[in-house]
Amino acid sequence: MSDMSEIEKTARENRDHWLKEEEGLYAHRQEAYDVGGQKQLDRLAKQGKKPVRHLIDRLIDPGTEFFEVGIDAGFEIGYPEQPHIPGGGLVTGVGRIHGKDCMIFGNESRMTAGTYYPITLKKHIRAQRIAEECGLTCVYIADSGGIFLPMQEGCFADEGMFGSMFYNMCNMSARGIKQYTLSTGGNTAGGAYIVYLACESIMIEKMAFAFLAGPPMVKSAIGEDVSMEDLGGAYVHTKHSGGCDHFVKSQAEGIEKLRELIKFDPPQKTHIDRREIKETKVPVEKLYEILPRDTYRAINVREVIKCIADDSYFSEYKKEYKTGRGDTIVCGKMWLKGIPVGVIASNGVGVIFIEAARKAAEWMIRCGNDKTPLLFIQNAPGYMVGKQEEWGGIGKYGADMVRTCSTVQVPKIQWVIGPDHGAANYGMCGRAYKPRFSFQTMRARTSVMSGRTAAFILTSLERKKAEAAGREMDEEEVARFDATMREKYDREAHPFFTGARLFHDGVIALKESRDFLARAFELALHKPIPDSVFGNLKF
Repeated sequence: MSDMSEIEKTARENRDHWLKEEEGLYAHRQEAYDVGGQKQLDRLAKQGKKPVRHLIDRLIDPGTEFFEVGIDAGFEIGYPEQPHIPGGGLVTGVGRIHGKDCMIFGNESRMTAGTYYPITLKKHIRAQRIAEECGLTCVYIADSGGIFLPMQEGCFADEGMFGSMFYNMCNMSARGIKQYTLSTGGNTAGGAYIVYLACESIMIEKMAFAFLAGPPMVKSAIGEDVSMEDLGGAYVHTKHSGGCDHFVKSQAEGIEKLRELIKFDPPQKTHIDRREIKETKVPVEKLYEILPRDTYRAINVREVIKCIADDSYFSEYKKEYKTGRGDTIVCGKMWLKGIPVGVIASNGVGVIFIEAARKAAEWMIRCGNDKTPLLFIQNAPGYMVGKQEEWGGIGKYGADMVRTCSTVQVPKIQWVIGPDHGAANYGMCGRAYKPRFSFQTMRARTSVMSGRTAAFILTSLERKKAEAAGREMDEEEVARFDATMREKYDREAHPFFTGARLFHDGVIALKESRDFLARAFELALHKPIPDSVFGNLKF
């Protein structure tokens, strides 16, 4: 009886802890929703405008939800010119319009007139990549002053900067992925191409403008005096230049015109045999109780899977294989809201042994061959080290895991619920391995190693440097340095820090996990799954 009460006490403490942690998550979101506060709302109202999120709500089908990605971008990012950019200055996410999933881009004009910082560009291009990989129509609600000029060196000339947005529009359009633009404000210089490059574009009378150079630059360059409306207003580009296709008189009319255009696009397909959706037997809210407060405490990932799988059912692969060593990765299949999904999940303390790496690589190949999409549930601090592991081939079998993760052609989604360090980040489909989506929980910690390990290594190096210089570090100095390194690594591994830099697509609450993951797979399966080719894989 006392054991049971201890279990209940731990579960309650875990739940209270994660609910408290997620209060910060909701506060983050609210700041992005309300960027600039009432002052900015009043400014827009004087211009006859609604905030971009209001426009998105009007654009998507009634009763549907906007699947936002990258909302954590820009928070406390630390640029000297602008240290805090809630939401990254841009809204991106997927919404249903006449039943069709579309990637929507909305300039947040309440944040420095919708100008682009390096993180804004990264967010825009990330959303374009998702759209391209998933075959999603792109809809741009454009109201931007272009590049944030004090940071032009990080925004203009290189690959992945301002020009890449337009390059991507051109290539998606060439491949039949529609591009639509509703201009609700200024689109100057390069930003005018958001209007000109769209398959079809809409401009609002006396509100939307597009020109290669605004009136002040025209005056400077050629001495001509001209108003914004006469230089590049809606009537200019719909009646004279032909640079825009549709003329409307208000934002509301523009939204209706967008919906009208998309109504004629063909319906989408889901390229997989989807079954009837069954609710979980174990509620998803149970995650709050079963995930330990300490990120580095062991978990039973089979209990986690029960919280997200249809009917809480999981068909496990090689369950008895090398129990203990092979058990640190659990593999198998489940249905997630009717979608068949292959699972590769870190178990226990998550350290990946040889046997676990071999099992994971083999399972990726099997799922690649039968075209089953993959969910990586990441809770691994790294691969096992030491003489026994090196002699046994941990490098080779870990490399096989990385190779298969790199080359398997099925949609991959990563969900980080714990440590995410070192090469385990690679083998478990971190950002560099191109998951269609990557989501983190408040328990996630992504860095090259844990703060404790980093502090130990760096402190040891500092001791050696001191010895080489003929002095000895006193213990107080050692303790200070150790604490500094722990704090640095722990701060930089936090999901808010990594999210601000778009190392993932968003921090999600535990209770949202099943819905978010299922929606992500649904979007990823709008395109057919190609055959997997595993290259020089050697067993």
